[in-house]
Amino acid sequence: MTGRTFVTVGAGQTAAVAARTLRRRGFDGRIVLVGDERHAPYQRPPLSKEFLSGADTLDALAILPPQWCADNDVEIITDTAVLRVDAPSGSIEVAGRPALPADAVLFATGGQPRRLTVPGPRPDLVHYLRTIDDAQRLQRTLTPGRRLVIIGAGLIGLEIASTAATLGVQVTVLEASDVPLSGVVGARVGSEIARVHRDRGVAVQTGIGVDGVYTTTDGVVITCADGTSVHADAVVIGIGITPNTAVAAASGLEVERGIVVDAQGRTSIPNVYAAGDVASRFSARAGRHVRHEHFDNANRQGAAVANAMLGRDAVNDDAPWFWSDQFDHNLQMLGAATTDLVLRGDVDAFDFTAFYLDGDILRGVFTVDRGEDVMVGRELLGRSIERAVLEDEDTDLWELVDSEEVAS
Repeated sequence: MTGRTFVTVGAGQTAAVAARTLRRRGFDGRIVLVGDERHAPYQRPPLSKEFLSGADTLDALAILPPQWCADNDVEIITDTAVLRVDAPSGSIEVAGRPALPADAVLFATGGQPRRLTVPGPRPDLVHYLRTIDDAQRLQRTLTPGRRLVIIGAGLIGLEIASTAATLGVQVTVLEASDVPLSGVVGARVGSEIARVHRDRGVAVQTGIGVDGVYTTTDGVVITCADGTSVHADAVVIGIGITPNTAVAAASGLEVERGIVVDAQGRTSIPNVYAAGDVASRFSARAGRHVRHEHFDNANRQGAAVANAMLGRDAVNDDAPWFWSDQFDHNLQMLGAATTDLVLRGDVDAFDFTAFYLDGDILRGVFTVDRGEDVMVGRELLGRSIERAVLEDEDTDLWELVDSEEVAS
């Protein structure tokens, strides 16, 4: 053993990937993951889909099985809050426990749902979805014929809507913008996603601001900005997350819309790093600090920062990518959405790829059930491609990668 100790503040996806990477890269010191949830590291994406529907079990969500932790000497401390990191002394203050020594610290504290004040006698009818416990509470609500209102038509809101509707729940989605997900995939693609939900019986209401929510003895009332009200048996509030930066701030780290880090995940204090949802990382690709809240980012940055902790040059600045399963469709988005797009496939049948262009430069790719187009899109991003070639279903996109028709 080297005698060095690496500690993660937070015990989610990013921390788990970092721990695995450290061991794979030969680090033989002590590794400790400290999380404030009562569960060991688990995958969050299935919470709104397979786990919520009952198709997945708790065991299926686990990232670091107990046997792996035992074999690799990785300690996981759950249900425990970190109060502060004193980097100069190499000490981590933990609630109700002796301080932990650390030679390097990774902040992987993630985020928490933005909340609304909801008065009334039945707080149990108000739901958020971030944790296993949240999902288990919501599961009990999703019975056929019940009325569920979801505030917010982001990815989480629409995934919950598709799961609930498939289970026979009457679902209404209230979205303040005119088109769901327009800021992520653009208005045209967002309108097609909304259409699929409406075709499956989900009442997607857009341009609807919410003035307030309150519970009664037997339900929930949502008051809208246009003066109308919507009544339901339960409500899910899905209006985004805020990064968990309180411990970082208490520890003297620079915080601005997340924990500010350089391209390698290093904070303003030596030997302290941050990655995942909470990290505002400098991206040379974007020319600014960015903060992504996707599973893929947690994986990639967890691995990259683990390498940086070992003194390796491990910048990862790949284009952002995420996926979403809604009803029987797999949606994927790579890169950035622009207002100029080329469509390939059958949009009416919801079987298509959208290529986002800046002039003739490919900036992003969105697919419905066409994951291979995303794979080739990774190779083509930032390159000049003729619109007619992208539109043509008979063109093998892989042939473009080395084609003279594509200029770097």
